[in-house]
Amino acid sequence: MSKRHSVVIAQGWSTIVAFAMIGLIIALVVSFVQPLRYSSTVRLLILQNNVETIDAYTASRSTERLAENLATIVYTTSFFDQVMSAGFDIDQAVFPTREDKKRTTWGKMVTASVSRGNGLLSVTVYHTDITQAEQIVNAVAYVLTQQASSYLSGGDSGNVLVKMVDTPLNSRWPARPNIPANAFSGLILGGLAGVGYVLLQAERIRRRHQLIDEEL
Repeated sequence: MSKRHSVVIAQGWSTIVAFAMIGLIIALVVSFVQPLRYSSTVRLLILQNNVETIDAYTASRSTERLAENLATIVYTTSFFDQVMSAGFDIDQAVFPTREDKKRTTWGKMVTASVSRGNGLLSVTVYHTDITQAEQIVNAVAYVLTQQASSYLSGGDSGNVLVKMVDTPLNSRWPARPNIPANAFSGLILGGLAGVGYVLLQAERIRRRHQLIDEEL
């Protein structure tokens, strides 16, 4: 950035601040019009029964692969059906009747991630009702601990064991949308838009003056 640009930005600081405030307000409005969702998270340990026959590195990689496979399975319709029929107190009215919309809703409600190197599978459920979030995440953990082998193929299906190592951890405050992060992003993006506007206006004025000088 040239010295001239720096001077222009310094002179237009009030405009930049105004844009930043507008960005902040827009981000907050967008955040608060969305339903506030709480989260409930469990952690599951993926184990293999035949680890004595392979070296530690291969066992670790194999366990990680199994955990990744199970994390992918969590998003499927068949797994969703198993969760809904697991016997937990889940309000199924929040899920649309159409299959495609039901899958979309489920995909937005649940997330599954794997910790590298230790075979830990973390599952988080987001819901406007924290009690429902806990019920659903408990149902997910139950299905995985009881039926994980049925979702794996080949030799993996008979030697995998899933254990819950962390019971549901519920958020005290809404986890979605992330209001502080959204507010910060809105502030930064608004400020950048303000900088662009100030520089553009300065360039237009400079060209206008240049044309006037040429005509004279």
